Amino acid sequence: MAKLFVEQAKQYAKTRPSYAQELFEFIASKTPSRDLVWDAGTGSGQAARSLAGIYKNVIGTDTSLKQLEFAPKLANVRYQQTPPVMSMGELEQTVSTQSSVDLVTIAQALHWFDLPSFYQQVKWVLKKPHGVVAAWCYTIPEVNDSVDSVFNPFYSIDSDPYWEPQRKLVDNKYMSIDFPFEPVEGTDNTGPFKFVTEKMMDLDEYFTYIRSWSAYQTAKAKGVELLRDDVIQSFKRAWNEDGHGQKVVRFPVHLKIGKVGNV
Repeated sequence: MAKLFVEQAKQYAKTRPSYAQELFEFIASKTPSRDLVWDAGTGSGQAARSLAGIYKNVIGTDTSLKQLEFAPKLANVRYQQTPPVMSMGELEQTVSTQSSVDLVTIAQALHWFDLPSFYQQVKWVLKKPHGVVAAWCYTIPEVNDSVDSVFNPFYSIDSDPYWEPQRKLVDNKYMSIDFPFEPVEGTDNTGPFKFVTEKMMDLDEYFTYIRSWSAYQTAKAKGVELLRDDVIQSFKRAWNEDGHGQKVVRFPVHLKIGKVGNV
């Protein structure tokens, strides 16, 4: 089992999308200062890399040491493995002191968190009243009508029994996720606000992306191969229909953003 998830970490780092610069510029425009970011659930550092180009210092935390091993090593980014739930003392030692963080980001991970505990920590570390918390998810990839017509039932029927219940929060574009923060300047709500990120992929990379799913790994651990030969053939026919091996894969991104206020 451990080897299975080591492999997943490699696949995740290789095929998961980075995020559009437009997303980070929008978030940064809402933070009055740009000294320190806590990127919680940083994984293999897809968001931390971009944040490091805007903010003076970034702390990326994750419960998975294997994911962190694949994160980009940058001079102003410090990575730290943490337990799933931290005490306030551990938070201060690992992340930062009270009211010292400009921005907390959570990319494609908030739905896995113990939200009441995590939000207590977010409100403790953020600067008052303008510290910002930004959490986003991306929903299922879009390629073209032919590929999507194979993917959609594969996702909604074949893989559905193997997703954790929290995945429904992503399917719902974070519209129903608890998010007890105030709207940032220039907005009248906390979102979700829609962005799009794109990644060039060939079919092998597209399959590797699917194999990085937690649902794929769960199914495999139960002896179920979701990418059966007949499914692979269906994807191949759809993918090769237009004669182009490389395709732009679009991931809709849904952002929740708020400020801490005077808590």
